Order: sequence, then C-alpha cells, then structure tokens
Amino acid sequence: MNKTDLAQVLVGKKMEPRWMEYNWRDMALYALAVGAKREDLLYTYEKNMKALPTYGTIPYWGTINVRPYQWMPLPASMLANDIIKPTISFLNMDHELVMHRPIDPIKGTFQYQDEITDVYDRGEGKGAVVKTKLDVRDEAGNLVCTNTSTTFFHEAGGFGGPPMPKSTVVIPEREPDYEEDDYISPVQNLLYRLTGDTNLVHVDPDYARKMGFETSFMQGLCSFGFVCRMAIGHLIPGEPERMTRMAAQMTSVLYPDTPVRLRLWIMEEHTAYFQFINLTTGKPVLNRGVFTWK
Repeated sequence: MNKTDLAQVLVGKKMEPRWMEYNWRDMALYALAVGAKREDLLYTYEKNMKALPTYGTIPYWGTINVRPYQWMPLPASMLANDIIKPTISFLNMDHELVMHRPIDPIKGTFQYQDEITDVYDRGEGKGAVVKTKLDVRDEAGNLVCTNTSTTFFHEAGGFGGPPMPKSTVVIPEREPDYEEDDYISPVQNLLYRLTGDTNLVHVDPDYARKMGFETSFMQGLCSFGFVCRMAIGHLIPGEPERMTRMAAQMTSVLYPDTPVRLRLWIMEEHTAYFQFINLTTGKPVLNRGVFTWK
C-alpha cells in the first residue's frame, strides 16, 4: 500500500493570517514564566523595561490575545494531523529564532502567518518531520523576528521523502566557559501556559499519560526562554537587544520540579554553543544549541 507523499501535500500550506496584541504586563509574565528572578527588574518592571528576545516565539504556539480566536495552539505543522491522524503526541524537535529588530517591551501588535516549508522522512516506523517558518511583523509591517521549527510525527515515516538534514553544531569536549544552575518549579508549566501555550499535554496529567508520557511536562519553548535569559546574563548582560539568533534541538522531556544547568562554550567572536541539562537525569533537554549576538 502506497503512503501519501506528505511533502507533496503539505509544503506551501499556510495557516490563516493572525495577530496578537500585548503590553508590558504580558512581557513581565513571560519573563517570570521563563524563570526571571527578583533581581531581574529589567524584564519585569515597566520602568526602563527591555524585552527578552524569546518573547518572539510566543506567536508560534500562542493563544492569548490572538485573533482570529483559537483555544488551542494551531501552528502550520498541525495541518498534518488530518492526514497522519496520530494516536500518540507529536513532539517539537528543534526551534530557531532570528531577531531582526528589538521587540517593543511596553505594547505592540504582532502580525504573522506560518507556512510549511519542508517535510522530511525518517523511514518506515521512524516517523516524519514537518518544518515550518513563521515571520513576525509589528503593526507597521516591519519584520521583528523569524521562527523556524520542526515537529516530529511518530507514525508518518516511509513515504519516500528526503531525509532530515543533520545539525552542524558540535558541542566541544572541553569544560564549558560558563555554567549556571537553575530550577524548574513545580508550577512552571502552569505559569508558562498563561503566556499562550495551552496544549493539554502541559497541564492535564491524564491526557499526557494517554499521549505516552508519565504526566504533564514542560513546554520546550519555556526551556528555550530559560536559556535565552541565562545566556544573556553571561554573554551580553543588560543588553538583550544585541541577541541575533538562537537555535537548539529539543532532545528530552523535562518535568516540573527539576534542577537544570546551562552550559555555555564560547566558539568564536559573538558565537556560543550551549546545552541545557536536566540535573536529575543528566540528559540534555536542549542540545546542539547556538546563541549569537552583535
């Protein structure tokens, strides 16, 4: 029996245009949701506030203040659902955020429309990967940032598509140049959910178990935001507007109430590689990460 050529069917498909409004309270909530501390007033106090660049990922999974209204996140990768009809949860495999200009931290409007750009075949029984791109513009139409992400569907491999390209990032074997420990609180998933990612696997333990997990677990983009905040503190303290790009592979599930560690390696001028480690298991949550700045 021939399988549907997912690339032929899906590449070029777009979600409807959407927009979301935000203000400084949303910005502060986001900072707290990605672990901002009492001393991080730069991100949580409207006086002299600056935006964490990873707030630019919110449109990808966001449902808060989004028009047209949606109660569950609907990125373009979900267009594959009707074809694949997965019985277990899809997973985000990686994410890249490229910054084109700083985000206004006080108020603004994001306009965006995401598109499927590629579908990769990992082979029979090994799943398929759907790649999407989402440009975020401000109310004047200026390009603020670009999100590129891949979503893994367990049950869709073997349709004859191209293989997924491998990452070119190689984590050094030497000790990192910077390390910092942090903690994912028991309610971190609930707090991050208030920023817009209302996927049920991150809040409903029964639903998460039905999807093949121990219980509800952390949003991958929450870990992404943790790393951004921590990396800025080491590499460009007080100047988040200097970040130009951040990317990483999402390699293991992280549950709330877990200690974590960021490991940073300076590779060349304005470029660092990173891992974000689950200290309970010793496994990277985010791996082959790259952070660049100007």
